[in-house]
Amino acid sequence: MKKLFVLILLCFFTATIASAQATPPFQQDVQTIKNYDKIYKPPTHPILFVGSSSIRKWDDLQLDFGSYNVLNRGIGGAVISDVSYYLQDLVFDYAPRQIVLYVGENDIVIANETPDIILSKTIALYKSIRAKLPYVPIVYIAMKPSPSRDKYMKKTRETNNLIRKFLSTEKNVTFVDVYSLLLKDGHSRPELFVSDMLHMNKQGYAIWANAVRPYLLKYQP
Repeated sequence: MKKLFVLILLCFFTATIASAQATPPFQQDVQTIKNYDKIYKPPTHPILFVGSSSIRKWDDLQLDFGSYNVLNRGIGGAVISDVSYYLQDLVFDYAPRQIVLYVGENDIVIANETPDIILSKTIALYKSIRAKLPYVPIVYIAMKPSPSRDKYMKKTRETNNLIRKFLSTEKNVTFVDVYSLLLKDGHSRPELFVSDMLHMNKQGYAIWANAVRPYLLKYQP
């Protein structure tokens, strides 16, 4: 009887672990967003900012681009495959008139992900967007040089260059090089970041806003 109980208990824990592993990452974050949408109706055909935490933490996005009818749907900690997985929830459901994309920096720190692999994932994400939104303009923000990730600067540069080269062959997409704007004498700039040296402060976001603004579509209700 005791052995049977242990066996049942073991099966229960195994099933629980398997279930947890099967749950896609950030599912709760996405569900929170969808619940929020039920309470506060999102704008119609917005300029959609989507990607990882550098988008999510852009607290002044509305202030910076209020007249452009913007919407922030960043997910903290997301990698490229996460954004690809949730495209329906984070992008297509909003029927955006333009997309501003920042994702990939969290892929850089994964040891076995080379610049070529990150490029391939970025191309797959881009093509998934284009499959449903073939003509919507896209603004791709280059991966930034975060001081806490200085050891990945070479890898980041190489990846940015590969993505820039690919996007240069595509239509209705703009590569915005914020990487060089966040450097001084070839080094990252801690004064543009909060204490974790990964996420930017208002000064850093001001640089992003100035770099991105010329490529945004004016809102015409």
